[in-house]
Amino acid sequence: MKTPAWQRKEGQNPEGGLNARGRASYKAQTGGTLRAPVKGRPDSPAEMRAKGSFLSRMGGSPGPERDENGEPTRLLQSLEQWGASSKAEAKSMGKRLLEQYAKQKAGAK
Repeated sequence: MKTPAWQRKEGQNPEGGLNARGRASYKAQTGGTLRAPVKGRPDSPAEMRAKGSFLSRMGGSPGPERDENGEPTRLLQSLEQWGASSKAEAKSMGKRLLEQYAKQKAGAK
């Protein structure tokens, strides 16, 4: 039995994260949904929440940013896809975005 595309090279973006085929494979296998990276400034509160949540979560994940040869790991590559250059920056950016989202949500009530 073949492993799902999101666990193989064909479902992974060479620059980090998953490509559309990998996200579709993940959804088919687990029922979960994954969104494409929000690269620039979030346009909507939903994008702000998604980007803030991802960056906060992945900025706190274990593992090195670079391998023994100095090459960026898939963790760092995925953070770069979402606009962060390090785990520390990802944590602070994620926290800031989630705070802005909470303020917008409270102001809308």
